[in-house]
Amino acid sequence: MEPPQFAFGYGAPHDITILILVLFLVALPTVFWIVELVDAARREFSEPNLKVVWLLVIFFAHFLGAVIYYFVGKKQGVLPNAGANRV
Repeated sequence: MEPPQFAFGYGAPHDITILILVLFLVALPTVFWIVELVDAARREFSEPNLKVVWLLVIFFAHFLGAVIYYFVGKKQGVLPNAGANRV
């Protein structure tokens, strides 16, 4: 009797390893990219064009653009004080 075939044909332990690898190489960078894209959209910059530039850099350079924005762009803008009007 033949052993059961799994998704990649190597057996369950290898399938889980590949799933974890895909998670770290695809899913987590994509989540980081989305978080930085939203952060750049919410921030107020000294020049209005700077926001557009950062959004384009993050959008088109994907993970690398998000990393550059994380270390360089966040320092150039400030988040609006959303909690100031709460009672």
